[in-house]
Amino acid sequence: MEHPEFMQIRRAVRRSLATLRATDTGDPLALVGLSGGADSLALAAAVAAEAGKAGVRAGALVVDHGLQTGSDRVAEAAAAQARELGLAPVVVRRVEVASAGGPEAAAREARYAAFSAVATEVGAAAVLTAHTRDDQAEQVLLALARGSGTRSIAGIPGRRPLAAGVELVRPLLGDDPEISRATTEAACAELGLSPWHDPHNRDTSYARVRVRETVLPTLADELGPGAVAGLARSADLAREDADALDDWAGRVVDVLLLPAGADRLSCKLQQTQGTGDDPDGSAAQRWRIDAEGVAVLGGLPAAVRQRAIHRLARERFGVTLTREHTLRIAALVTHWAGQGPVFVPGIRVTRAGGELTFEPQRGSPRGAHSRQAAR
Repeated sequence: MEHPEFMQIRRAVRRSLATLRATDTGDPLALVGLSGGADSLALAAAVAAEAGKAGVRAGALVVDHGLQTGSDRVAEAAAAQARELGLAPVVVRRVEVASAGGPEAAAREARYAAFSAVATEVGAAAVLTAHTRDDQAEQVLLALARGSGTRSIAGIPGRRPLAAGVELVRPLLGDDPEISRATTEAACAELGLSPWHDPHNRDTSYARVRVRETVLPTLADELGPGAVAGLARSADLAREDADALDDWAGRVVDVLLLPAGADRLSCKLQQTQGTGDDPDGSAAQRWRIDAEGVAVLGGLPAAVRQRAIHRLARERFGVTLTREHTLRIAALVTHWAGQGPVFVPGIRVTRAGGELTFEPQRGSPRGAHSRQAAR
């Protein structure tokens, strides 16, 4: 019997397993993150069918969030299906979902913590999850509604580090073949598998469910059936742009971090020397961009300049800045009119003599500004 939809999923899985095998010269173990829903069940079946040919061992990990009555029975049923498919080991892990914050975010944090812990315990090289192109389209719409940047609009990454030596892989996110939720449901029907239907996926108190149940169907009705696929392709394009811009900004920062006199761009970030008037040692963490470097920053495209500032703050001060913060710092470069220091969380940035100085900011910015003026 032919299984055309299932074969599309196998094709997507085959590519991911081949990549995993190529990067692991041993006998890699991949765990499927299995909820029992159509997406993860179809993925589990495809991994079971392809793993041996790819030279990969395949198991499953079922996370019981404990958020619904009978969740333990649902988890055990999913584990039983994994064993029937031939996956081993099959691990069921109960987690505690924090009450603080949104329930979706808390459940996701608990789930990925379990992925990381179990993968490390059993020596897995990867955890595979079943996000599809529909999930990608939902992510793009949610990012657009928040006014997020290119990186957020790029959506869910196809793979990323999960823990030391463990990668999180999403085989069904690629554009060739394009795997939708309809594909996974059809594949389960072809194979005679009975997926679990999570009632939370129908709860319209969640923004993602409203996007899935109302917004995307309306877009498809009004703009045509290709609208959802178009959103997922937008994520692909945005990711390419974001990767390129991040790489450019990273190379700029690498040059900024060169010692004076290095034979590359003249934009140099140099650690200033401590002085006697530095009881807390903060001078050892002060960094400056010289006048030539400020000129280089001013000539960069805004997207690269903002990314470079954001990266500098994260790497040198452990601070994650918002767009508002990076723009305020960038104004010292692009709209210099003799203004005083810029204070952002954890950092004070000052321009003087054509140079920018970055240093830690502790306590009240008002007090820090007064002390600086008194020097």
